Amino acid sequence: MWIGWLEFDVLLGDVHSLKEKRAVVRPIVAELRRRFMISAAETGSADLYRRSGIGVSVVAGDRAHVVEVLDAAERLVAGRPEIELLSVRRGLHRSDDD
Repeated sequence: MWIGWLEFDVLLGDVHSLKEKRAVVRPIVAELRRRFMISAAETGSADLYRRSGIGVSVVAGDRAHVVEVLDAAERLVAGRPEIELLSVRRGLHRSDDD
């Protein structure tokens, strides 16, 4: 079994409240879940209006499939015009890795 994850650090556009932040981040998280059938959530910078962390994870039996899904999820987030992708951290592990 292969386990992969991404952690996005994003800068939001013209956002002045946590409510406006949620209005930008929630649709991105929902689209990631719906399009790729992966786990996704806002994971960081909860108290900052213009910054957010978004985490995703995927589990599959095939390494190539995990990499393909992570690459597609990264392209989706990078292509969103309402945010600026500052950085992406990636992890990929086999379940029997130490």
